[in-house]
Amino acid sequence: MGAAMRRIQAGSALSAFGLGFTVPYLYVYVAQVRDLGAATAGVVLAVFAMAALVVLPFSGRAIDRRGPVPVLIVASLLASVGALGMGFAASVPTAVGSAALLGAGTAVTQPALATMIVWCSTPVTRTRSFATQFFLQNLGLGVGGLIGGQLVDASRPNSFLLLFSIEAVMFLVLAGIVMTVRMPESAVLADKRPGGKAGGGVKALLGHKAMVQLCVLGFVLFFACYGQFESGLAAYGTEAAGIDPSTLGIALAANTAVIVAAQFLVLKFVERRKRTRVIASVGLIWTVAWLFAGYAGLGHGSQAMATAAFISTYALFGLGEAMLSPTVAPLVADLAPESMVGTYNSAFALVKQLALAVGPAVGGPMGAALHGPYIVTFVLFSLGITVLAVRLGKRLTPVQNQPSLAASKVVARREPEREHAAA
Repeated sequence: MGAAMRRIQAGSALSAFGLGFTVPYLYVYVAQVRDLGAATAGVVLAVFAMAALVVLPFSGRAIDRRGPVPVLIVASLLASVGALGMGFAASVPTAVGSAALLGAGTAVTQPALATMIVWCSTPVTRTRSFATQFFLQNLGLGVGGLIGGQLVDASRPNSFLLLFSIEAVMFLVLAGIVMTVRMPESAVLADKRPGGKAGGGVKALLGHKAMVQLCVLGFVLFFACYGQFESGLAAYGTEAAGIDPSTLGIALAANTAVIVAAQFLVLKFVERRKRTRVIASVGLIWTVAWLFAGYAGLGHGSQAMATAAFISTYALFGLGEAMLSPTVAPLVADLAPESMVGTYNSAFALVKQLALAVGPAVGGPMGAALHGPYIVTFVLFSLGITVLAVRLGKRLTPVQNQPSLAASKVVARREPEREHAAA
């Protein structure tokens, strides 16, 4: 890993560490600590998500035209101002405005970081680079959440100001680190700007059938897993399975633990296999996870068995996430034309954000009231992941689907050259 990549990964991990301090406590902070009410807290969370949906369609074009570094610096500064503003948010307008800045800034950092990783890697090393980023971000979120939980005190608003201040500083640190990164010579923008009028990049993307299929697959992936973590699945667990609310924290910890423990073990398995087959197997793993959840809430076992099955659901989700991190993001990059890496990364980030917005809206009410249909629905969505992945595989070139083939071809070409030189 080169010096530039190490700095990118460090900045990414530290920004995730900062987010971990505040994200789990945002609702409680607005509704109870600032005494602005549950309705205002809901609006703040909605604005946080909607701000991302507003800025992501424009961020890709900016990244491709200006480069990921200046875009990432601006996004980090916006997020820092939003985080600090949230710490002082004693009124509804301040809370909503700060949430908009924080949501917009946080959203844009992801495709900008992804584009920097693409420019500082090759198709062969990209798989490991994205897996490392996912591992470090989850570790940062987990550690940040644990430390934040020790510092926070609902009776002392100043303790939340400390959390948001730490988050603001971490975004400034990200901006500072990025300013020191020297991008490779091949990443010079002068000859890479998309031609044509505004909107041509999006039209080109929509005409790329493999990318459109990957976006559809991505929506189903995020809708069926991430979009259910804190809403539908949590509601189902407490209502249908009788899970104690504190057990939800244990389940999320199990999810993170599996990701951290399995990431690099899984990477060795993933690197030598077709990406679409890996994604298809994730669909099957998540099908089993939803069946475990079904047993937890609809089976007639003991409470201990139901709790174990529910925690296993989150653990299996973590295994699937560990398999996806070195697979999906690098595939987006490998499908992108050289001049549209930012546009492709932002488009996929937008798809993810849409899934995270729709997922709780659909899953929350179902998980709370329609227990059987909820499980059946997401078993079918998980099986749909497998079907969509197999179909996508037919549109990819062999090297796009399995980058290790490119490395083996290079080795195969070099061996005869060595033999010729020896002769």
